[in-house]
Amino acid sequence: MNAKPNNLDALLDEKRQFGASAEFRKKAVVRDRGIYDKAKDDRLNFWESWAETLKWNEKWHTVLEWTPPYAKWFLGGRINVSENCLDRHLDEGRCDKTALIWEGENGESRHYSYQDLLEEVSRLANSLKSLGVKKGDRVAIYLPMIPEAAIAMLACARIGAVHSVVFGGFSPQSLADRINDLRATCLITADGGYRRGGVVPLKINADKALESCVTIEKVVVVARAGQPTKEFSAEMQNGRDHWYHELIRGAESNCSPEVMDSEDLLFVLYTSGTTGKPKGIVHTTGGYLTQVVATTKCVFDLQEDDVYWCTADVGWITGHSYIVYGPLANGATVLMYEGAPDWPDKGRFWEICQKYNVSIFYTAPTAIRAFMKWGKEWVQKYDLSSLRLLGTVGEPINPEAWVWYHEVIGEERCPIVDTWWQTETGAIMISTLPAVSQTRPGSAGEAFPGICTTLLDEDGESVKAGFLAITEPWPSMLRTIYGDDERYEDTYWSKWNGIYFPGDGAKIDEDGFLSILGRVDDVLNTAGHRIGTMEVESALVDHPSVAEAAVVGKFHEVKGEAIAAFVILKEKWDASDELVMDIRNHVAEKIGAIARPDSIVITADLPKTRSGKIMRRLLKDVAEGKALGDTTTLADPSVVQGLKKQYLSEQQ
Repeated sequence: MNAKPNNLDALLDEKRQFGASAEFRKKAVVRDRGIYDKAKDDRLNFWESWAETLKWNEKWHTVLEWTPPYAKWFLGGRINVSENCLDRHLDEGRCDKTALIWEGENGESRHYSYQDLLEEVSRLANSLKSLGVKKGDRVAIYLPMIPEAAIAMLACARIGAVHSVVFGGFSPQSLADRINDLRATCLITADGGYRRGGVVPLKINADKALESCVTIEKVVVVARAGQPTKEFSAEMQNGRDHWYHELIRGAESNCSPEVMDSEDLLFVLYTSGTTGKPKGIVHTTGGYLTQVVATTKCVFDLQEDDVYWCTADVGWITGHSYIVYGPLANGATVLMYEGAPDWPDKGRFWEICQKYNVSIFYTAPTAIRAFMKWGKEWVQKYDLSSLRLLGTVGEPINPEAWVWYHEVIGEERCPIVDTWWQTETGAIMISTLPAVSQTRPGSAGEAFPGICTTLLDEDGESVKAGFLAITEPWPSMLRTIYGDDERYEDTYWSKWNGIYFPGDGAKIDEDGFLSILGRVDDVLNTAGHRIGTMEVESALVDHPSVAEAAVVGKFHEVKGEAIAAFVILKEKWDASDELVMDIRNHVAEKIGAIARPDSIVITADLPKTRSGKIMRRLLKDVAEGKALGDTTTLADPSVVQGLKKQYLSEQQ
């Protein structure tokens, strides 16, 4: 048997480049490469200069203490995150500036000025203290995308309680697992949340979860869904449960922020592992806030009059860093939306952009591919002239989806920032700065100033296509896995000595631009070539009929692995044997015969997590005829069951 190759084969060769307009560059936050030079000359001084833009109660005495793999940033510094997101903006003249715009699925809206938001956060903070929640206690937050979700996070930060947000789409068992691992003493939830016209029964789910949670003492319930129905009701347990609106009614609107050490815990956010229980990613205070402030300001070119919309849920790290903490600490106007992008119709996002004059729009590639599938006519019904910058996050974006985003949503005038980062990194690590670098479809760009990345093979040698590695600590990095230092070390630091391995493959071109090739767990090993799934999927999406694609490897006696592709067609295209053959040949023409899929299944949907990521592990089970693995994190478990039946019938 041949030895497994040490590096990845990089097949796609994308040369198209796009730059910001002269007008955009003239007004940009970062206009030249001096920021990179400053960070390269003195990396710690660079991060210290960003920390100095924040309000500290006491300044640090040491910028970084690094005992691999454990980092401490801004030692001796004392700070409060909530104060930096709210109070200091009143001192800087933003008292009446809109901090938060909220649009409900049913069309209702709320606006909060920075003064309003501070008072609401203070009332909840005081209310939590009245329930016995104190500094260091853990609070679980299980809410829909409503303002109270951000308010709850900021209230916890204000009193020094550690919050852990659990996505409102998770099951009672998933909620219970996270509460029990964290040993949370308080839960903040809602009676329900709206989704595609229906109500998600959050309180009912929470009550089921709490049957196996012995540490929860108090539950705060937001009245979101309204009157109980036969199918939906929120029963309140005397002594334990409290309605949010009743709790805050008599609370003081002034709450002094708790002075926190820079390394005190801010939040624990759980991310699914490939095996075993979810990992509680620990993020602390001063370093995390420093990096989310810097990246929000520079990557999104944040201006004082921007209306900024990140479409993520606060249940994910993107919602933490780029809905709540990064934008609000920068004094931005932030938009939150409760519902789905296709409810009540497929133009909802663009209606909202028009209604609120959104200028910065940050979403996931999976959403962009859905927009492509629905067709540009849904976009062109609305005036999107307010948009000036677009962003993507969550997974690599296919070049053709990038170009469609640029041409149809951005009307060929909005720079696109393609950002790479993780729950574990806390903040953006790789991205172009929109006024500084040319952007290239499918490429994230280069490491953010002050971030040190390289590509390595299994032996730790530098390569042009291989494993992405981060060689120096960064301020917003995870500190450990909650309660499990050993798992932290084994998962992220065991591949190479003192170097962080994020689990992704990547390639670098002659201009220093990094393209993420996908999780190395998803790498295909076919006929002696190690091929990233992203490249084959990009070639598939390049075909005019294909809206979205997922690729996995299946066992092959000769090749080792054969390529199996699952494809969603754009609307108005019909499946046929001739189309399948044309798509297969298109892939071969685009990146070589070695990448031609052995099989293509045309499907109406793909198995995705609730955050929109494709579960290729389950597709591999389908392609190889195995029993399906765990499907509990899927948004719709029936999708993979139907796909399995379809695949088996087509292979007979």
